[in-house]
Amino acid sequence: MIGVILSAGMGTRLMPLTKNIPKPLLEVNGMTLLERMIKNLMAEDIKDFIVIVGYNKEKVNDLAPKLEEKYSINIKILENEKYDVTNTSVSTYIASKYIEDNHLEDFILINGDNVVDPEIIARISERENTSLIVDNFKELNEESFKIIIENETFNEDKSIASGTIKEIGKGIDISSSTGEFIGVSKVAGKDISKFNEILEELMDEDKQNYYDFAYKPLSKITQIDFVLTNGLKWTEIDDHNDWNQAQKLIDEFEN
Repeated sequence: MIGVILSAGMGTRLMPLTKNIPKPLLEVNGMTLLERMIKNLMAEDIKDFIVIVGYNKEKVNDLAPKLEEKYSINIKILENEKYDVTNTSVSTYIASKYIEDNHLEDFILINGDNVVDPEIIARISERENTSLIVDNFKELNEESFKIIIENETFNEDKSIASGTIKEIGKGIDISSSTGEFIGVSKVAGKDISKFNEILEELMDEDKQNYYDFAYKPLSKITQIDFVLTNGLKWTEIDDHNDWNQAQKLIDEFEN
């Protein structure tokens, strides 16, 4: 299994913290978010990583060899050269197409500005099917990346749901939503080719599309597991309030 971390974005809402570095290189307790996420993935026996860079790419390029030596891992750096005029569908496609072309394997896909309870990574790594982490506890708002799952069935302890995605995105009805897709997912090797075809369609439609939208049509043709957080904590870091929350969560996880 491979860990794919998206680290190309500019993080404009976090200025001036991101004036000279991409968000994943922000530090908490002396460790970058990128290194901390790599460690979380390593705990699930992942030793091969792809990091998509763009904004201030040189900083990630400089750090990667140090992390490889420190942890005896492999990090492949791939660049989204048009990071400033594209969105995550393009960055994800760069990684996923590389994986397909090199006949590699399942991969866990994570937004580089995520801070999550390590148990979330453990839960999704166990799944054999393509899977998404869905927060079913958090109070939703207009900015939440909401998801509506239809034809739901649950496992015995109601921690895993299966079904198809009726809608996914920010602008959907809150009261009808199953929860929020948190930006952590897994693409099974058997689904990578079709996943890439759908990403190509999204990019042709609009280079600013999110990769998240690819899971809706994919759910119609393959089984997707929805791994529920059931209260496990996480945050994405879009602005300074999120950054403050992320620091508190990291302290909580590490203590």
